Amino acid sequence: MIIIPAVDIKNGKCVRLLQGRKDAETVFSDDPADMARRWETEGAEIIHVIDLDGAFEKSPQNLDSIRKIIKRVKTPIQLGGGIRDEKTIEMFLDLGVERVIIGTEAIKSPEFVKKACREFSGKIVVGIDAKNGLVAIEGWTKTTKIKAVDLAKQFEDCGVAAINFTDIHRDGMQTGPNIEETGMLAEAVSIPVVASGGVSNIEDIKKLMPLEKAGVIGVITGRALYSGSLSLKEAVALTKKSIE
Repeated sequence: MIIIPAVDIKNGKCVRLLQGRKDAETVFSDDPADMARRWETEGAEIIHVIDLDGAFEKSPQNLDSIRKIIKRVKTPIQLGGGIRDEKTIEMFLDLGVERVIIGTEAIKSPEFVKKACREFSGKIVVGIDAKNGLVAIEGWTKTTKIKAVDLAKQFEDCGVAAINFTDIHRDGMQTGPNIEETGMLAEAVSIPVVASGGVSNIEDIKKLMPLEKAGVIGVITGRALYSGSLSLKEAVALTKKSIE
């Protein structure tokens, strides 16, 4: 299982939100690239970068910060936030982003996602963010009536590299990941799943690791790393040890 540190960018700064709320923001650094470099030195195999302003405004807003991250680190970057068309996907891949995350458009235009998977093989991740099992879109400001599992099933066999599954109620709350929902989603599809939301310490990583058998290949963590309740080095060492 891969431990994936999150670098969320808002107004050019590295922040964390509680449950995705714009009014519940904590600034952790004025230099997102510096934070990305820190996680690289501590053993990150991939870094999860989200343009929060892009998610809210429906188009990329923090290009300067993203470019600086790509220049500063050699670790692969997966990027989301405001990616709504082919041109934007191409722009980010040309900049050096390893994978792009499509969230809202997966609901609004699944055919666009499938086309993108064909054109950019292995580069498309579908972001499924859910409240009580129902998918939320537009930077988590709107909740649909579509079940997360049903949305995931739409993308079977079209070449999606992974599904990032976030439990919004737990995101940034450090209350523990939603093991049951994550496991159910992973078992329902053959696409690799990355868990997100609620990780607070090394014990939560230990609880997630058995889900590897169901297809959970990684876990995204943010606030726990920034608050110091989880050590990235320790978490990476734990997952590496399990492979040996």
